[in-house]
Formats: sequence, C-alpha cells, structure tokens
Amino acid sequence: MMTDFRVGIVGATGAVGREVVKILRERRFPATSVRLIASGRSEGTRLGDTVVEAISEEILKDLDVAIFDTPDDVARRWVPIAASLGVTSIDNSAAFRMEPDVPLVIPEINAHALRNASRRIIANPNCTTATIALPLAPLHRLAGLSRVIACSYQAVSGAGQKGVQQLWAEVDESAKTHQPPAMAHGDAFAHPIAFNIIPAIGSFKGEHTSEEVKVGSELRKMLDAPDVRTGVTCVRVPTFTGHGVAVHAEFTRPIDAATARRTLMDAPGVEVVDDPGGSRYPTTLQSAGRDPCFVGRIRDDGAGALAFFAIADNLRKGAALNTIQIAETLIEMGLLVPRVRA
Repeated sequence: MMTDFRVGIVGATGAVGREVVKILRERRFPATSVRLIASGRSEGTRLGDTVVEAISEEILKDLDVAIFDTPDDVARRWVPIAASLGVTSIDNSAAFRMEPDVPLVIPEINAHALRNASRRIIANPNCTTATIALPLAPLHRLAGLSRVIACSYQAVSGAGQKGVQQLWAEVDESAKTHQPPAMAHGDAFAHPIAFNIIPAIGSFKGEHTSEEVKVGSELRKMLDAPDVRTGVTCVRVPTFTGHGVAVHAEFTRPIDAATARRTLMDAPGVEVVDDPGGSRYPTTLQSAGRDPCFVGRIRDDGAGALAFFAIADNLRKGAALNTIQIAETLIEMGLLVPRVRA
C-alpha cells in the first residue's frame, strides 16, 4: 500500500471530525500529512499538536483525499470545488447521497459502486441507515428484501457536540433537583432529552421526518432495490453514543431465524450477540467505541416477519470509520493514488 497520501479533514472540530482524526491514527492510514480544516471561526484552534486551518481552495488543491463532515449547505459549496481540483472527496452530509452519479457506499455492501465515482465525490450514508443496511444486505442477497418496518433509538451525539452538551447539562441539573428538567438546556433538541424520548429527528416533510425519509431512500439505493417498501420511525433517546434500531423485515423467499442467524454470523462488519436467555443482546454501551454493527434478538416476530435488533456506534461505523474504510477500499482497488505534484 502506498504511503504518501495527503489527507484533509473538513469539519475537523466537530464530533465526527475528531473521531476521524482518532481512527486515522488507530488504523495507521497511509498518510504523509493530515490537515485539519474548518470554518474561519475555528481557524487557529488546536487539536493536539495540529492547528486547524480555515477552508480555502489553496488548501484543498494540495490534498489527495478530503473527508467532509459539515452541514449540507457547506458541503454543497465546497465538495464540488474540492472534486474539481482533483481531490477525491468523501462526504458525510446528506447533500449528495441521492444524486444518481454519486455512489453511496458501505464497503462491506457495495464497494463495486466506487468504480462509478466519475465526479470524484463519494457519499457516506446516514448513520441510522448504516446500522440496518449492514445486516439487511446479506439477508437481501439471500432471500430478496421486500418490506422493512423499523424504529430507531438514536443517541444524542447524532446531533453533534451540542447534543451531548445538552444532555449533560440536563442530567447535572436533575442530579441536583432529583426532578426531570423542566426545560431544554440547549438548542440541540426542542424538548428536554434527559429522562425523555423525542419521536422526531430532523425536519418534518409532511407526515415524516427528514431522517425517516433518508433511511428508506438510502437503503434502496445501496441495496439496488428500488421496490423495497420502508416504514420508519426515528426516536431520540438519552444515550450518548450508539444508534439502535428494531427491525422487522419481510422477504420474497422464505427465511427463518436460524438461517438468518447463520447468514449474519458470516457477514462482514456484523457481530452477532444473540443469547437472550443468557442476557446477551446488543446494547448501547457495548457498541460505543467499537467498529462492528451488533445484531441480536433474531426471531420470527409472530406476524410473518423476521425481527432483529441492531446497534452501532454512530460516530464510527455510522460516520467516521466508514469514510476511512471508503478511502482504504479506493486504495486497495487502485482507484486512489497520490497525485503528481509539480
């Protein structure tokens, strides 16, 4: 593997950006330089020994690959600029996920789609989509997925650092008063999140939220299964890291729980934890800081569907880790090479 890639992390001061920095080191990504990039207001901030730089064309054109974790509007402005400068751009926002000429990729599922990145832009999926796509993909290949009904249990870090800060502030108050918070202590969520659940993530698009729409549309794109029907309810819960999803899936060909369990035990990126009698099933704390998607409670739901519970660290496989795995896969496939510089 070549070892002279120049990497930029755009949005480096956010929760996901910081995780990217950490995982690059953990996985010994072959980089000769890693530049930390953010908006002008974060310029000069230090992350460890590295100073954060304000985004500019001058900085971007010096990179081989850029990993973006920014708001959608920032991505829409800067990702195409980076790509036009010859930089392979891996974007964690929702800005390009559904564009037909931008591959939406989880390497364990559809690495082949990376060959279609004609614009030099590759999209990273929504973290909740990633959590259910990893187990559903091998089951779909086996039995043909036809319908999915799912409810998510999403950690506050999915709303960034401000979500984490709001939960801590409310927990601190409640510890003093021995009462649930009377009002939100922050602007990450419209209601208090401590000791509460909020069945609304994202903005409402008619009767559904943007998060719920993303899960269905992104799942269909990654599985190349346009006819799969989805019904999703996304819920914010007072945990810090790890998005859990209860899934009920129907298939065009018969598949029982034992077959599904064997299939998932062989699936890349999936770890089966499924011994309810021994109190073994996926939990939020089990997933935090770890790479796999954990799957358990695999069963016939009694209503004609296969049911399971999946959970993954939303900052890792749901975001930072997957972007790095995309870059690693591009290198392995010979699709990312260091650019020749004058």
